[in-house]
Amino acid sequence: MDGEAQSKGRGGTRTIDVMSVIRAKIAGRALSAGDRLPSIRSLAATMGVSPSTVVEAYDRLAAEGLIRARRGSGFYVSPTVTPPLALTDVEPRRAREVDPFWVSRQSLDTDDAVPKPGCGWLPPEWMPEAALRRATRALGRAEAHVLTNYGSTSGSLALRRLLLTRLAEDEIEASINQLMLTGSGTQATDLICRFLLRPGDTVLVDDPCYFNFRALLRAHQARIVSLPYTPSGPDVARFEQILAAERPRLYITNSALHNPTGATISLQTAHRLLTAAAAHDLTIVEDDIFGDFEPERSPRLAALDGLNRVIRIGSFSKTLSASVRCGYIAGRADWIEHLVDLQVATSFGGPSPVATEIIAKVLAGGSYRKHMEELRQKLTRTRRDVARKLGALGIEPWLMPRGGFFLWCRLADGQDATAVARAALEEDVVLAPGNVFSVSQTASAFMRFNVAHMNDPRMWDVLRRALKAKPIDR
Repeated sequence: MDGEAQSKGRGGTRTIDVMSVIRAKIAGRALSAGDRLPSIRSLAATMGVSPSTVVEAYDRLAAEGLIRARRGSGFYVSPTVTPPLALTDVEPRRAREVDPFWVSRQSLDTDDAVPKPGCGWLPPEWMPEAALRRATRALGRAEAHVLTNYGSTSGSLALRRLLLTRLAEDEIEASINQLMLTGSGTQATDLICRFLLRPGDTVLVDDPCYFNFRALLRAHQARIVSLPYTPSGPDVARFEQILAAERPRLYITNSALHNPTGATISLQTAHRLLTAAAAHDLTIVEDDIFGDFEPERSPRLAALDGLNRVIRIGSFSKTLSASVRCGYIAGRADWIEHLVDLQVATSFGGPSPVATEIIAKVLAGGSYRKHMEELRQKLTRTRRDVARKLGALGIEPWLMPRGGFFLWCRLADGQDATAVARAALEEDVVLAPGNVFSVSQTASAFMRFNVAHMNDPRMWDVLRRALKAKPIDR
């Protein structure tokens, strides 16, 4: 039976499949108004269908007004049909429990009284409230421009100087013109993507990875390729294969206390990674947002590279306050200059002077180091205690991290993390199942737990019941 007969015999589903692919490309803006569609033969070969199936799909789309035929030239997207960018339409729909946007909304919008062992931040009582209040009160004596003006284009000079000192502790040599402040760590990544990427560019991320990397890359219409992550960092052999085959433009990763696994890159892996990146002209974004949770500093790609092809980003939302937000970018001076212009275009200046003043006062006052030392010790005890309780339920950590507040855990055989998360949510407990972090959707047996949010006895009762949930039909 040929492709056309198959298409008709199955109720035209192959034709519908081709139409769905074209609609998705237009919805995700991989194809824009006026763009030429793939030729009939090339799309047929790509999708494994007959040319007549593609012809039928194109004819139907033309009848709908979505595309237009030009005699002797091919098919083109109609000039007025490109819809607004709906991120949920950019890739195949998944169960809401593993959709990055849905999980983020649940974590951010759910009432504070709801246990959130799946969220990505510390509870208020774990943060340096007293230091933040002292810094906030000091704003009453600040000059008027701090309270009323826009932020300068590169951000507070005082805070950037403090950050240069902290970079030096990681053996990263940088000058003041290699550092800029941003509204948040997420905005730092967004600006870099705006600067380096064009729709359709390939970006490499870890598998598993921080799920908002995936969400943000969808907004930039990037093609996402995933890289397996190991206890010593990314799988370097696979990394080298992907660079040769896919030619990615960018690689986004955490070197220290990787999210969600808690792993830390080894020195050997870091060197091999940078060698391969140099050979293939790859830029690396190193997100160091969890670095201050380490008991001793581990290798940093930015330090080994000298901020040549590695861009370092970070923020204080995990260690100080997610309310007083400020991020930073450290990189090549010429790139920082362009990134500052982008920040002006998209935000009209750097982060709020009020936010940067508060953060600078806390960092300069000496209480931050004491806070972090106490926090590291408290988290060490809590990780150990939570791991013991999870073990009693048959849930085992993939590894015991050197620091931080995440445990990346494997469920007992046969348990599906998405089903467990769905059952827990019915009882108002927000969990983070493995596949929300996995591009390849191969982490169904894993769950990320935030140990700082697991002191509520109700959460443990709900988790015990949820673990009995049946796997979800796929």
